[in-house]
Amino acid sequence: MSTLKSNRIEEEKYLSHKSDISVIDLFSGCGGMALGFGLQNFHIAESVELDPAACRTANYNLHIKSNSKSSACNFDVKNYSFSVSEKPESKVVTIGGPPCQAYSNIGKAKIRSLGEDRFGLNDSRAFLYEEFLRVALDASSDFIVMENVPEAVNFFGKNLGEEVCAELEKRGYRTFWTILNAADYGVPQVRERLFVFAAKEKYGEPYLPEPVCQRPDRGFKTPNEKRFKTFLNYSFFKEPKQPSKAAPLWVTAGEAVSDLPSLFKSADSIYQYYKSNVRLPYESSPLNYFQNKMRENTRGAAYVSGNSFRYTARDFRIFEEMNWGDDFRQAFDIADNLFRKEAARKNITKKNNPEEYNLLRKKFVPPYDREKFHSKWKKLHPGKPSHTLVAHLGTDTYSHIHPYEPRGISIREAARLQSFPDDFMFHGSMGDAYRQIGNAVPPLLSEAIAKAVKRSMKMEEG
Repeated sequence: MSTLKSNRIEEEKYLSHKSDISVIDLFSGCGGMALGFGLQNFHIAESVELDPAACRTANYNLHIKSNSKSSACNFDVKNYSFSVSEKPESKVVTIGGPPCQAYSNIGKAKIRSLGEDRFGLNDSRAFLYEEFLRVALDASSDFIVMENVPEAVNFFGKNLGEEVCAELEKRGYRTFWTILNAADYGVPQVRERLFVFAAKEKYGEPYLPEPVCQRPDRGFKTPNEKRFKTFLNYSFFKEPKQPSKAAPLWVTAGEAVSDLPSLFKSADSIYQYYKSNVRLPYESSPLNYFQNKMRENTRGAAYVSGNSFRYTARDFRIFEEMNWGDDFRQAFDIADNLFRKEAARKNITKKNNPEEYNLLRKKFVPPYDREKFHSKWKKLHPGKPSHTLVAHLGTDTYSHIHPYEPRGISIREAARLQSFPDDFMFHGSMGDAYRQIGNAVPPLLSEAIAKAVKRSMKMEEG
């Protein structure tokens, strides 16, 4: 096994504005989780990611831009270790999200199609959390934060949160697991994820992150939140904190993207592909607190990059007629109606012109089962947070249709819905960028977690 040794704890002392706590970011993806810690002045000592494009993104945004001597390593975590032996009194925080495909419902369905020998407990990715723990424990981490999908609490009879907490308790940590909704922390997206928090015994019980937004309907509960009462039967579950009654409401999708460039006003517009570095003028000045925050580091720039979106010629006209919140069932009805009108205009019938009829239908109607496929399309409602972004954005963007324009969301709009600031650049192809965004921990959620870690480690007053 090859080993990487980091001496960067000592090297980074010249960054006086950074804390002396070094963060190891494992399975870092493009760096969303680490970015939140960076916003709280933690020193990101090393990012470790197997995907080359995601690694380049993390390296540029977390290390190169700040002239740091640290870096992102394009490396398999199974062959990685981090050494703090040169300065044993240094504090270390290990963060990361081992791959979730084995646990997620979407991932499980795809993996099962590849054969039972790669499914469930036979999927080696289901146990990569063990490599995460190995590195965290070998580094004698003062604090550990691990992220995964909520489905990991029930994976073929295993509860990942409970198992990880039990192991860390044996190793001298105080720990718990919880499920956090990103919308409660200022992210314009209802996105729930499992988090494990662990602090060395000397720090005591870790603190929960403080929510900063509240839902418009305080009685509304997600399916996971409805399960919290049953989760209390587990040894290590901790219910998340509630926001104050004075907290602002959840940030909506409309509030998140309304100042971004207009790209495709109608289904008759001419499609234009924009390379990732091409900048277009903002549609307006910042209109709310969230937009101001996303543009905080742009130094008042009037232009923004990341404006590419997918060319889906057949479906632009369908998107245009969809209402906010419509999914594939309504889209199919719209497509079928458009097709029937065109067939009548051309006087084409199934009986008299079967071949022409079928060819015309293909030009208008998506070839999917409307009963099985309905959740894969959805038009964003501008008055509500977005539904969860997923890595499948790397393949298509039908799951998140723009609220005002007849198209899928752009890279920058997807980044906004995940709370990535506008100066954050995504490397690789359009598909790479969407996949990185969909896989990431939203930086504003991560920043709330970082604040809780600082409080837990007695770095600031509670």
